[in-house]
Amino acid sequence: MKTSVFFIYLAIMAGSTYLIRMIPFVAMRRKIENPYIKSFLSYIPYAVLTAMTLPACLYATDYVISAVIGLLAAIFFALKDKSLTVVAMAACIAVFLSETLIGLIA
Repeated sequence: MKTSVFFIYLAIMAGSTYLIRMIPFVAMRRKIENPYIKSFLSYIPYAVLTAMTLPACLYATDYVISAVIGLLAAIFFALKDKSLTVVAMAACIAVFLSETLIGLIA
């Protein structure tokens, strides 16, 4: 890739990123007081993070069923208020065991 093309791409990316971050500051002149809108806005980061990571979780293994088993293990341990390390280790172990079992069967 030529350097001039790279800098054009970089300028477009920087401009679009800046606009996405700048528009809410320009559009919102005063503090948001509505509790429903504040509640809605507080959940946006979690929704975006879930939308970005869930598809990657489901297709990171050889079999989708093992990914679902790992996801269910992670959800189970997260609902039991375990630490992030325990949740991640439980999900990895569940995926490993299910992949091994599927490999033996198939």
